[in-house]
Amino acid sequence: MKIGFILTLFVYIIARKFYQRFPYPFFVPVLTSTVVIVTVLLLFQYSYEQYMKDVSLITELLGTAIVALGYPLYKQWHVIKTYFVPIISGVIVGTWLGIESGRLLSKALKIDNELTYSLLPKSVTTPVAMEIAEEIGGFPPLAAVFVMVAGISCVVIGPYLLKWFRIDSPLEVGIGYGSAAHVLGTSKSLEFGEEAAAISSVSMTMCAVIASFLAPVIIALFG
Repeated sequence: MKIGFILTLFVYIIARKFYQRFPYPFFVPVLTSTVVIVTVLLLFQYSYEQYMKDVSLITELLGTAIVALGYPLYKQWHVIKTYFVPIISGVIVGTWLGIESGRLLSKALKIDNELTYSLLPKSVTTPVAMEIAEEIGGFPPLAAVFVMVAGISCVVIGPYLLKWFRIDSPLEVGIGYGSAAHVLGTSKSLEFGEEAAAISSVSMTMCAVIASFLAPVIIALFG
């Protein structure tokens, strides 16, 4: 068994049990396990290339994990049909805000175009974000990094925002997480119930489609 695979599996299991014992947003498994794994790799000078080879099986199973999100979608399909208009309206606004916030941040920091175009699709699931970045002149691997940062930030900060603004509706939670934090947000929304997860799954998919059209338009209009 490869070292990277064992390390990832072991750290994630421990991180998940830790989160179940102390369910605070900053202790979400995806964040704590990432920090621990990166620290271990740096300490032992274990190359990124070798690590990725070790965890290739996990990478291949990501597709299966995403497909599995369709189960709550199937069970809650009647809810999706009932709230289709609010869902698509919320996703359109959420997608636009995700792209526009990246553009405004880039403008404020005065960063170059390649970095800006890599940042714009940060709230879209990784494969689509990389395609969008390449299409509009960004750097796909960098876009993938921004996607992870956006997703982790959302699942950490999201619960506090929901509490501050007193948002507890499965519809609102699902749209927010799905359109702002892609797969990580959809996984997080499972903690709020199957209805929220189903809506988040739909929102994530719609967001990817809408962003594919919206990002080039925003670039053409605002540069």
